[in-house]
This record gives sequence, C-alpha cells and structure tokens, in this order.
Amino acid sequence: MNIEDFDFELPDELIAQTPLENRAASRLLVLHRDTNEVEHKQFTDIKNYLRKGDCLVLNDTLVLPARLYGIKQETGAKVEVLLLHQQEKDTWEVLVKPAKKIKIGTVIVFGDGKIRATCIGLKEHGGRILELEYEGIFYKILDELGEMPLPPYIKKQLPEKERYQTVYASEEGSAAAPTAGLHFTNLLLDEIRDMGVTIEFITLHVGLGTFRPVSVNKIEDHKMHAEFYQMSQETADTLSSVRNNGGRIITVGTTSTRTLETIVRDNDGKFVKSSGWTDIFIYPPYEFQAIDGLITNFHLPKSTLIMMVSAFAGRESIIEAYHEAIQEQYRFFSFGDAMLIL
Repeated sequence: MNIEDFDFELPDELIAQTPLENRAASRLLVLHRDTNEVEHKQFTDIKNYLRKGDCLVLNDTLVLPARLYGIKQETGAKVEVLLLHQQEKDTWEVLVKPAKKIKIGTVIVFGDGKIRATCIGLKEHGGRILELEYEGIFYKILDELGEMPLPPYIKKQLPEKERYQTVYASEEGSAAAPTAGLHFTNLLLDEIRDMGVTIEFITLHVGLGTFRPVSVNKIEDHKMHAEFYQMSQETADTLSSVRNNGGRIITVGTTSTRTLETIVRDNDGKFVKSSGWTDIFIYPPYEFQAIDGLITNFHLPKSTLIMMVSAFAGRESIIEAYHEAIQEQYRFFSFGDAMLIL
C-alpha cells in the first residue's frame, strides 16, 4: 500500500497542546466495525460498552524524564539528548541533536557535570550509544535534570510531569507515554472493575519507533524499531480464561495491541508468559488474533499508528471516522480525545 492512503488534512488548532484538567473529561468517538456506525460520547461512557467477563489490557510502562540538555565538553556547543533504552547498567541508546556533531569519543556534560556521557557507538537516524558517568542514584539525578519527552507537535511546556504519565504507570523505561491510557482515572478503573471487567497489565517500553516517521512510499518497506515487552504468567492465564469463557479482550492503546499480537503470533495463537523485543508492524491487511476491541487516541497522518487502527477497523472506515472527528472538533494526538473501536 502507498503511504498517501493514510494521509488526511488536520487543522493545527485541533492538535491538543495541553491535557484536560480532568483526565476522564475527554470525548469518545465509538466506531462499530460491523456496521461502520459512529457514535459521539464522553470518555466516561466507556463503561456502557464494556460488560462482565471482558478484560481491559493496559500498558504499565512509566515514562522517564528522558530529554536532557547538555554541552560538548570540547567546544561548549549545545546538545539535546533523548534517552531511548538502557542497554547495560550505564549504557544507553539515545537520539542526539545535532547528531552529526557527536562522534565516537565525544564527551557531553549535563547539569554542570552531574552526568558525563561519552559516545561509544553510532546508530542510524541520529542514534548514538552513550556511556554515562555520575555519582549517586541515576534516576534521582535524571528526575532533577531531565524533561518529559513530549512530541514535537506539542509546543507548550507541561506544568506537571505526572500529566504525561498514566495513573497506573509503574515500570520505568519509556521514551513516550502510552497515551490512550491517559484518559483513565483510578476512580474510573475501580468502577470498571466493579462491573465485573478484569483489568490486566502488560509492559511495552515505547522507544524509537514512536519518533521515527515512515519515510518510504510503499509502507511494506518500512522497518519498525524493536521495543522491549513483557507479560506475566498471571496475565497470560487471565487472558486465556477470558477468551475461553467468551469474554472480549480490549486493549488500551496501540502498544498493548502490539504486545499481545506479538505474543500470540509467536506462540501458536496462545497467551503465554513472555518477554523480549518486538518489531511487529501491523498494517492492512492483517488478521488480528489477540484482541476484540481497541481504545486509542487519534493518530498522526501517515503514521504507523493510523496504519494499525486501519488494519483493525478498515482503512476507509478509519479515514471517514477521522474526517467526522475533524468536523466535530475533536482534539487530536497525545493529549487529545479518544476512540473506541469494537
């Protein structure tokens, strides 16, 4: 398929720049795959589309304040670094700007020397391998020096770091938030549990794949960057039980979807305890094996994420739903409104 098949025009004013004061106050567009019917609701109405015996699967990854600003020790030139994932204890794969200035042996200093980073490896697309030196507890220093790695289309500063975290985030390691989960409050999750809906957690640490655009015309030629995932035996058993008892498995976000689809693909259609790296790229046509529904945000044109939801609901249905969302003035992208596809 051609990348232009996943393009649409979006007015800049519909790109949400700040989160709503109340997480659950977002709007909710509901798309029914069997009829292509679209409904316009509030996010708290999600409860009306869930039923006893269903299972919600959420990604509990925690976003690191992974954007650091430093200087080259040799020249004093400014350098921006985005931590992507930890390779070993003090070795990280990162994105660097300006990348062409950072060569093997370059030393970058952050926070008046609180962190010193030496470039020990080169990667494509501005990627580098940095070896870090510091005294004390790294994550404590990072919390002091780092900023939340907001996407480039968000131009406003985030006053509170936790607003780019889900309320259930617990596993450190992401360079971006699983934004579909930002709509949930603890109260709403408790109400859903009280309905007899099971809530389970998996982990996928969001990395370079989120920041890398599709740069090929034929989408089949695009290569996803691998991201680390894990699922416990308890969660695997619960998902198997839900499936065997006729319940629906509804993922919260594309990251949860990629994780479950990876696991069942690699294990003969079964949910099993699993961890590893996935570079699965889901685009039409794709036969989903793991999920029955998806809660997600509205995604960027020509992105791998709009390709995934198009694989689940049908490209034409998604493009039509997006056009309707634009007409109805929905808020788009990370801090925007939500979509439920059933």
